[in-house]
Amino acid sequence: MFKKLDNIDTAFRHVRTFTLVVVLASALISGFALYKSFTTVNRMQDKIYVLANGKAIEAYASDRRDNIQVEGRDHVRNFHHYFFTLDPDDKVIRQNITKALYLADNSAKGVYDDLKENGYYAGIISGNISQAITIDSIQVDIGSYPYRFRCQATQQIIRPTSVVTRSLITEGSLRNVSRSDNNPHGFLIERWRTIDNRDLSTENRN
Repeated sequence: MFKKLDNIDTAFRHVRTFTLVVVLASALISGFALYKSFTTVNRMQDKIYVLANGKAIEAYASDRRDNIQVEGRDHVRNFHHYFFTLDPDDKVIRQNITKALYLADNSAKGVYDDLKENGYYAGIISGNISQAITIDSIQVDIGSYPYRFRCQATQQIIRPTSVVTRSLITEGSLRNVSRSDNNPHGFLIERWRTIDNRDLSTENRN
């Protein structure tokens, strides 16, 4: 009788130990599965797929600070392109200037108003003049905020009888603003000013 009770007690202890081992193993497996799931989800959130020419290309998300230099230079480049690329067409001038003014504050608007009041844009239209710009270099200092920048470029003013090449050096600062369709980089140019804009050469057209 007592031997049977001992056997039952021993069997119960074995079953209890086995059950405890199974529960602990299940808990460990569940914890590991949850950990791997969270790490996989976090890793996938850092990936972006861009569709180009029917192919999905993987891109990676990164902190904005990692891209300040690149995005800041492109913002400054776009502003100068739109502000200084002009053709003898009132609609083209208005479209380009409007795009440029979305990227800068009243310092750029003031320059535009002064040029317009002095008949600069009217002279471009009446004189069949085109104006183009080539960006030579853009430096953005991210050591302090707002970020200071300097842009060095070359202008070409194409008249019916000549082509004038001019140097252009401007500077200002970049402030963070919300991104939008009109301002995809989320910067605003402030205190923009021209520090050099002189003739380099004049070439007659045949």
